[in-house]
Order: sequence, then structure tokens, then C-alpha cells
Amino acid sequence: MIQIGKALISEEIIEKEFVCNLSACKGACCIDGDAGAPIGKDEINILMDIYPKVKPFLTEEGKKAIEEQGLYTTNEFGEYETTLVNGKDCAYVIFDEKKIALCGIEEAYNQGEVDWKKPISCHLYPIRVQDYSEFSAVNYHKWEICDDACSLGKELQVPVYKFVKQALIRKFGEDWYSELEQTAIQYQKNKKES
Repeated sequence: MIQIGKALISEEIIEKEFVCNLSACKGACCIDGDAGAPIGKDEINILMDIYPKVKPFLTEEGKKAIEEQGLYTTNEFGEYETTLVNGKDCAYVIFDEKKIALCGIEEAYNQGEVDWKKPISCHLYPIRVQDYSEFSAVNYHKWEICDDACSLGKELQVPVYKFVKQALIRKFGEDWYSELEQTAIQYQKNKKES
């Protein structure tokens, strides 16, 4: 583990390579699985505020699921998650003309309707951050539906921490990311020398 500030970072963030390959996976992370995307407590009010502007971008099924279950749900551990359609698709998912799953919140953001891109957990993926009272655990999450992203990352030689640079800056700040970058450079240098 590497420590930067109050974050404990898995070496896999530096070692593994990753670049989303939507043409291959079709955005499966938004429609596979049995739980919604994690939402931070601090994101609940944002979601409530922006929902009227996001709603026109969503599918009828997504709007219906939100009407029935709410803007978010709570799992058995009391953690907040995005609402699901029929226990599968994220209620905020939309599809482009190639049937690739995209985020309706992000589309509203891209169109200038809202100033919040999407939940930080989605923006950070494949990194998962678990916040504790004294520190944050920053880990790489391996999911077989992302095998094509791992292959593309390897081909392009893009480490995970570089792929999610903007999301890490959003979560931890510019200075923190700069320190991570310097640490990663030193880590790779030490690895080559050993």
C-alpha cells in the first residue's frame, strides 16, 4: 500500500492498465450486476437538486423505477446506491444509436443542463474508494466485463491512475494527484531497478 495524505492506495492503481472500450463492452457496467452504483451521502442533495433537469434525458423505464423506488436506494449495509430498473439496469442509464449504455446524468452535464458530471463512484471506476473515519482506501476493482478495457489499457500503456485522473482530482484535489503521479513515477523506477 502507498499512503498519500489520508488515502491508502493499492499498488494496482499504478501497476494495472485500463482504458474503457465502450465499443467492445457496450457500457456493461451500467447494466450488469445486482446493485446500483454507490452514491456518497454528500451527493444525495445534489441528485435531488438536479433531477428535474436530468429527468428529460432518462428512459421511460428509468423514470418509472425512480418514481416507484426513489432517486436512490439503500443497501443492507445502509449505503446509498443508484436505483435499478428490474434489479438490473441503473435507472439513470440511456442508450445511444449503437445501443451503448451511457449515463443520463452525464448527458445532461454534457448538454450544459447541470454542473455535476455523475456520481464520483462512476467517474472513478475501476477505482473504488471506501471512506473510513481516519482514512480512505483506494483500490482497483477487477470485473470480467472490463477485460476489453484492460486489454486496451495495456495496448495504449495507460495505468489506471492516469485513466481516472480527472475523477481522482475531483475526489482528492490537484495537489494530491500531483503527489500520486510523482509517487507512481518513483515506484515504477524502483521496480525497474530491482
